[in-house]
Amino acid sequence: MSAPRITRARLRDVPGLARVLWSHTRAPGHPRARSPLADLRLLARLVRRDTVWLVRDRRGPAAFLAQRDQQIQALYVHARARRAGLGRALLRRAKDTQAALSIWTPQDNHAARRFYAAEGFVTMGYSDGQGNDEALPEVLMIWSAAPHVPTSRQEAAA
Repeated sequence: MSAPRITRARLRDVPGLARVLWSHTRAPGHPRARSPLADLRLLARLVRRDTVWLVRDRRGPAAFLAQRDQQIQALYVHARARRAGLGRALLRRAKDTQAALSIWTPQDNHAARRFYAAEGFVTMGYSDGQGNDEALPEVLMIWSAAPHVPTSRQEAAA
């Protein structure tokens, strides 16, 4: 299978980005934090102000990653395209642009946490959810291109 083609999202892509987002956030059991119109406005703001990478498949937008400098603000893969390597490809693109990255992800999203851990991210902190739209407790995960430097003699001896 060839590598997915990754492009910068434009304002005209916002409806497709929304369909990718909604395949996750409008799923049964997921709290609804915003109206569809608010989601469209948020996505348009991300495209205008930040870097939004987009992957399309034969059916249209399939995955996107929104990034502001070292902060990954969103990484979503459409339900129809999950486990096809699109999230990994987008994350690789983000890693190519920065020496370090961070992302907040819901504490109870164990699949996302395993994915980021497999990509070299480590847990650095937790929040109670007051800082996000869904009010869900989150975990902060960090990735660095630099090799790990021991911070103590015990760690260096390990």
